[in-house]
Amino acid sequence: MNYELLLREHHLKVTPQRLGILSLMVDAGHISVEDLFAQIKQEFSSISLATLYKNINAMLHNALIKEIKVPHMKPKYEVTKPPHAHLLCQGCNEFMDIDINVNALVDEASKKSHYQLLDSSIVLCGYCEKCQKQSV
Repeated sequence: MNYELLLREHHLKVTPQRLGILSLMVDAGHISVEDLFAQIKQEFSSISLATLYKNINAMLHNALIKEIKVPHMKPKYEVTKPPHAHLLCQGCNEFMDIDINVNALVDEASKKSHYQLLDSSIVLCGYCEKCQKQSV
């Protein structure tokens, strides 16, 4: 993935810190600010939490990344992808994408509610196979 091009396509200035943030987000898939800060500090020791938040907010504003509100956890961030949902294991806290037809769900919700829906963040909670086997 060409991170410089991705930043430019989203009308953001290319900086070493932004390149590092994007690289870590892509590698992690989903990451909290705390985990991102701990990892980015290894490469950019002088970066402050305020600078990290400033960059995250700029990326959010330009739709380069998306915030995922996770039940009973701090928000996670991911590089914007086509519409999808997430799975959260309540046993081991595994968090992952699942490709399902989110558009159909959003369309149905819009029709039933008469809302003009602009965004969605879907997190389905349960127990992964591993945790199900451990509880037996």
